[in-house]
Amino acid sequence: MYNTRMSLNIFNNVSSQEKSSAIESIIKHSTPGQDFFLMVILSVSMASFGVLLDSTVILIGSMLIAPVLYPTISLALALVTADDKLIFRSLVTLAKSVGFALLAGFIIGIFFGSGEAGTNYTIDIIAGSKPSLLYAVVAAISGLAASFAVIKPNLNETLPGVAISVSLVPPLATAGVAIAKFNWVAISNSLILFLVNIAGIVFSGMVVFSLFRLAGKKNIVSEVVKEEDKKIESEISHGDN
Repeated sequence: MYNTRMSLNIFNNVSSQEKSSAIESIIKHSTPGQDFFLMVILSVSMASFGVLLDSTVILIGSMLIAPVLYPTISLALALVTADDKLIFRSLVTLAKSVGFALLAGFIIGIFFGSGEAGTNYTIDIIAGSKPSLLYAVVAAISGLAASFAVIKPNLNETLPGVAISVSLVPPLATAGVAIAKFNWVAISNSLILFLVNIAGIVFSGMVVFSLFRLAGKKNIVSEVVKEEDKKIESEISHGDN
């Protein structure tokens, strides 16, 4: 009985204001503006060099600055609140992120993938390993942690650690470099791993957001999306001028 009450309390001890703040934070951090895509390109570029140099340290650093986790979480939020605009927005952001990531990895692979840097083992490891159910389980656990952390204000500092555990950037970087090397097995395995991770995070996010009863916050989601879209339009108009 005690355990049941404690479990329920975990999802009930968050105020309406904290939920609204969490929604605002998720949408703002996943806004597909120029700064967002710049960080995607920088993180994937860094990860690409980590792949070429077979350096775990560089790969971890690239995951710390990668913003791709947020549009994935925003997709989970969009599905729970049934907000069509945010669903489309999140999918477009993820698609553009993948495009920029593959392009960055490809360019770095073309210019720096020959010689000593091209003798790494990272691509060979990914090419020889097929994504399994265990990858989906890890992604689901990471998604639970990430979704829980964005709702709980006192847990926000744990997000960098969650970002490291979620393998989103390295597969994209590996796929981009593999395209430059015409390694089709590595390309397919990397992209499958990326999609498995996305699916695991979105599923877990939907579970957590449902338990926190965010489904009734659709009006707040719509308002924040409108505000962020206005900022993007303003950014574009200022750029044109």
